[in-house]
Amino acid sequence: MKIWTSEHILDHPWEMVTTAAMQKYPNPMNPSMVGVDMLDRHADPSGKLHSHRLLSSEWGLPSIVKSLTAAARTKTYVQKHSVVGPIIIKKNTMELKSSSISFTNMVSVDKRLTYKPHPQHPEKTVLTQEAIITVKGVSLSSYLEELMASTISSNANKGQEAMEWEIHKLNAEIEELTAPARGSIRTPMATAAALVEK
Repeated sequence: MKIWTSEHILDHPWEMVTTAAMQKYPNPMNPSMVGVDMLDRHADPSGKLHSHRLLSSEWGLPSIVKSLTAAARTKTYVQKHSVVGPIIIKKNTMELKSSSISFTNMVSVDKRLTYKPHPQHPEKTVLTQEAIITVKGVSLSSYLEELMASTISSNANKGQEAMEWEIHKLNAEIEELTAPARGSIRTPMATAAALVEK
């Protein structure tokens, strides 16, 4: 078993980051992600929003992994559960848990991501990540666990790029939606000047 952990500060408010986290697939940084299906979404009695999604990806296995696992299939599936704390009572926490559901007889990867507002800088968000990797039933399991931890670390960097990409996209959409409203709002002086011209 191999445990990988990471912490990252995002220079965006928690509300924006969590919105982007739920919408970040597909993205250009991770073209192997080919499908996202929402299986269930509901609010519990305490106001927490629960979501259960199925992600499918198409990726190439390294030749050493193919030879050790005898796997030819490259499509894999991951289930993601997210829980978002109720914003109304200022429990701004989003926890995302994901686990692989492909090749589980040989490999299991369980990840947990937590998004919280930065304690000193409310306009920033703290992301903590943890992955538990277990390879079983094949030779060189510890080597494969290290290899997978390295891949997870690399993918975490791509994930942060994808978050920035999605946040930029969300900001552009907000700007596009609010621009017409801003153009139609006139100050009292501008309205008076327009009436005098008539």
